[in-house]
Amino acid sequence: MAPSPLDPAARRLDLVVVGHANLDRFLRVPALPAPDRTVPVTSDETRLGGTAVNIARSAASWGVATGLVSRVGEDFPPAFLRQLADEGIDVSGVEKVPRVVSSTCFIVEDGRGAQMTLIDQGPMADAAAAPVPRAQFASAGWVHLTTADPAYTLRLRDAARRAGLRIAVDPAQEIHYRWDARRFGRLVEGAEVLFGNRSEIARAVELAGVGSAAALTDLVPLVVMTDGVRGARAYTRTGEVRTASRPLRRFRQVTGAGDAFRGGFYAGWFAGEPLAGCLTAGARSAARWMADGGPVPHRGVRRR
Repeated sequence: MAPSPLDPAARRLDLVVVGHANLDRFLRVPALPAPDRTVPVTSDETRLGGTAVNIARSAASWGVATGLVSRVGEDFPPAFLRQLADEGIDVSGVEKVPRVVSSTCFIVEDGRGAQMTLIDQGPMADAAAAPVPRAQFASAGWVHLTTADPAYTLRLRDAARRAGLRIAVDPAQEIHYRWDARRFGRLVEGAEVLFGNRSEIARAVELAGVGSAAALTDLVPLVVMTDGVRGARAYTRTGEVRTASRPLRRFRQVTGAGDAFRGGFYAGWFAGEPLAGCLTAGARSAARWMADGGPVPHRGVRRR
């Protein structure tokens, strides 16, 4: 008899990441402009990016069996999809939307870690009626819900719960301008992990109407907060765990470092590491991403 979709034996993916697949247009400048000032662009390059793509690429580079769910426009380069597939990512959940330009980020960087970002949401602006990736959900153990149209995210959260997936939520920078208290309350309902940086977790505290990051564990059992050079910490219902950031042997790119942290965290998580080990794996992954300018293949996930 064939295994049930809820049977762990039927799961071929550890993780499905839902969110943006972008065209990231990097503009290098000598310094970020002050208001009402102009600075010259010294280089202009378009790369594969997006929150979900970065997390999926990082996780896959550490050996996590990963799928991607996103929406792209007709202009999305086929070479980028081939690149993702070549890196071992299941891209069957990527929908190409006709007559729409792909999500594009305009990222202005000064080469020293400072940046500013503008986004054209493209097909992720209104995805409320987009299809649910039922085949991927049926074959995965976890889903990581990151940046996307909140109505779409909530639909997929409901579908993931029906499919028996365990859920991590990560609205990232969009928590500041796409989520309100009511929808955020729905997002975290039934979730097992909430990810964010210091600013994003502070906004989650505000939306949830609680007193602190630690108090968010009344809603979500595990809250993982990245904090730049100060490292990362995790809040649970039994206490707090911290890890330091990792020194950089060189520096190439800051964009995507937080996403890379998540990929490394999952590598530790699926290997059965204790929480401190997962944070350490995340910090190491973020440091390597910044040093190498993106993911590079590493050892596969070591499972217990």
